[in-house]
Amino acid sequence: QVQLVESGGGLVQAGGSLRLSCVASGRTLSIYVLGWFRQAPGKEREFVAAISRNGGRTSYADTVKGRFTISRDNAKNTVYLQMNSLKPEDTAVYYCAANYGVGLTPGEYRYWGQGTQVTVSS
Repeated sequence: QVQLVESGGGLVQAGGSLRLSCVASGRTLSIYVLGWFRQAPGKEREFVAAISRNGGRTSYADTVKGRFTISRDNAKNTVYLQMNSLKPEDTAVYYCAANYGVGLTPGEYRYWGQGTQVTVSS
């Protein structure tokens, strides 16, 4: 079993940037597909980005494509989400998740972090 801990959230003005990190413990991250999801108040949790085990393939939601970049460092057991050109509608709790296979929906991911709040002011 793997434990995931996110960090890097905070308050930022529209147009700004944040970099989220998610560190794993318990097992090496290299065996997992990793994803970032977010959940705004009153809304369902939604897919943001995913990355393959070796980092060679990535997927993004249309709403963040071109602004967000997912990356991973298996040697550091860490996955990142670089968020640029942030918008107020990006405000949400951001979660990292791990799974053995490829998935774009929350139900396909087995392990979850506790989340980190991102707030974008207009």
